[in-house]
Amino acid sequence: MNEEELSKLTDQELLQEAKKRKSTSIINAVFIGVMIGIIAFSIVKNSLGFFTLIPLFFAFKLFNNSKNNKALEKILKERNLK
Repeated sequence: MNEEELSKLTDQELLQEAKKRKSTSIINAVFIGVMIGIIAFSIVKNSLGFFTLIPLFFAFKLFNNSKNNKALEKILKERNLK
């Protein structure tokens, strides 16, 4: 959801979205940790190669996905909900 769509939500819907994104961010953090572990193991075992870059790409996508929460936090702060 972008900032415009979030601004149209009610306070209750915003709080539900924040709760959902919080659990999603915890799962993303676990996946990023696993990906970093796979990258470290791959580098130690084989060296830097193509298959090392695949988990790195997925970790990057998960990390960028977590940046989308900034708009939600901004709207929650504007409405004094958090």
